[in-house]
Amino acid sequence: MRKAIVQEETTGCGIASIANILGKPYSEMKAIANSMGIYASDKSLWSDTQYVRRLLSSAGVQISQDEVPFESWQALPDLALLAIKHHQEEGKDFWHWVVFKRMDGQAFVLDSASYLPSNIRQDFETMQPKWFIEVNTV
Repeated sequence: MRKAIVQEETTGCGIASIANILGKPYSEMKAIANSMGIYASDKSLWSDTQYVRRLLSSAGVQISQDEVPFESWQALPDLALLAIKHHQEEGKDFWHWVVFKRMDGQAFVLDSASYLPSNIRQDFETMQPKWFIEVNTV
């Protein structure tokens, strides 16, 4: 299992999650995102799925059309973008992006938050996902 990419900006969880899926350094993913007009400082990154969808599709990655409500960890596909820490501010939805991955029957979450003691998480009971976007194997 490789090391998780950690976000280099407070608001860079979407960019870091895509970097984790594609296996690219954060700085390279940030440059690609910026060239597409996507910036971590844009608060809509936390409340809109179009940005991560555009980044993945530009890399040729197939993803589910819809956000699928989370039911259980076992029901997740082997690779998914997961929305955790879901909350509302002024009637608008916000969340933190993480990557769920299952390899050789082992499930884990790549969480790019820089304050975590480990960015590879298995404390599933504490994460409380709201929904996910299935990512076809890269």
